[in-house]
Amino acid sequence: MRPLSLLVCASLLVLGAGAGAQTQPYPRPDTAPLSTVTVTAPAKAIRLKPDEVKQIAGTYGLANGWQLEVRGKPDYIDATIDTEKPMRLKAVSKNKFVSGDGNVTMEFNQGMGTDMKLSYVPDPSKPSMVSIPAQKAKR
Repeated sequence: MRPLSLLVCASLLVLGAGAGAQTQPYPRPDTAPLSTVTVTAPAKAIRLKPDEVKQIAGTYGLANGWQLEVRGKPDYIDATIDTEKPMRLKAVSKNKFVSGDGNVTMEFNQGMGTDMKLSYVPDPSKPSMVSIPAQKAKR
């Protein structure tokens, strides 16, 4: 009879331990911490007027010594730094152009001594951005 009474006592202890766990507050499913991902839609491309394209096109001297050649179309520009391959950037506003992957941005007509600012991500695996002011070469 003794083993049966020990078995009953042991089972009551197990049930009691489970009852204590049920009184713990659980996070609600909609408030449980989750990893989040932010998705941003690409900016809507716009078309520039021919005279606006003409104002932007040309050669720029960047503050770090690079030379930038900009050739424009109504909805994009092709920008070549020194002897590198050209980059295509879409117009997202009259003065702002962005690469397809969002890692390069050019903002024109900045004023205060700079005609353009080039911003880029040097290493896409690291969260950093470099900005370089530029002056348009005199014609």
